[in-house]
Amino acid sequence: MFKVGEKVVYPAHGVGEIEAIRSHVISGTEKRFYMLRILETDMKIMIPIDNVESVGLRKIIDRAMVTKVYKVLRQKKIETDQQTWNRRYREYTEKIKTGSILEIAKVLRDLFVLKGDKELSFGERKMLDTARNLLVKELSIARSHSEEKIMEELRHIFTH
Repeated sequence: MFKVGEKVVYPAHGVGEIEAIRSHVISGTEKRFYMLRILETDMKIMIPIDNVESVGLRKIIDRAMVTKVYKVLRQKKIETDQQTWNRRYREYTEKIKTGSILEIAKVLRDLFVLKGDKELSFGERKMLDTARNLLVKELSIARSHSEEKIMEELRHIFTH
């Protein structure tokens, strides 16, 4: 169970903060909800506590996972696939929807590698921005660093 004030990750939306835990009666049954505010967009979401697992709501990653994320980002020798951009886009969208930080890191890394080989489509550029924003926000909280510092680290990884 999460506590009020705790920062959590909501898949495909990013880092949010539990602002309250409320009860509402729905169809005659009382249900408890997390009132979540997404930090990036200020969007407010009600998540039934019973559905936390199915929607993928999770804690911010720990230091061990931060290390794994950077390891994934530094893997430059990846297979550049020859799929069409829209098939790749669908695949990347599915990875981001999982909410897995490692999958998001792979999407970011793969798009940066691809960007070095050819021009990214509009959808791929948007996907790169989405993956970068999701990753930067969570890494900055997990490491207690500014988002600017994390962005600088990512720039360094992808330009060396």
